[in-house]
Amino acid sequence: MIKRICIIDDDKIYRFTTEKYIQMLKLADTVTTFADGEEALEYIKDNALQEDVLPDIILLDVNMPIMDGWDFVQEFANLNPRPIKEITLYMVTSSIDERDREKAAKMTAIHDFIIKPISEKQLVELVQKAVA
Repeated sequence: MIKRICIIDDDKIYRFTTEKYIQMLKLADTVTTFADGEEALEYIKDNALQEDVLPDIILLDVNMPIMDGWDFVQEFANLNPRPIKEITLYMVTSSIDERDREKAAKMTAIHDFIIKPISEKQLVELVQKAVA
């Protein structure tokens, strides 16, 4: 069972609708949202040793102000101390640039690259993959 999902995206409407889908489908107990990667990274650093606070899944946008998705992934991969539990990271973006998909495929921290909008079916499948 997934306890926590984190959405990191600067698009307020996307964050709101995705959070509502997750709640409606009962895919997680808690949804945490952040408008940029830096804010989310600080949250993870501050709670790295608190398993019950860390997300099980992160849905991460590529293009954001302050700290974009690529910078977040690099910083996340080098966190010290490492988060106490495994966090499944999905890159969810409106970018259709094949170079972004290729770049994501080379980053071991990224489990999948998904083009927005994310559907209810895709959300269910992502959660099922993370649990498996």
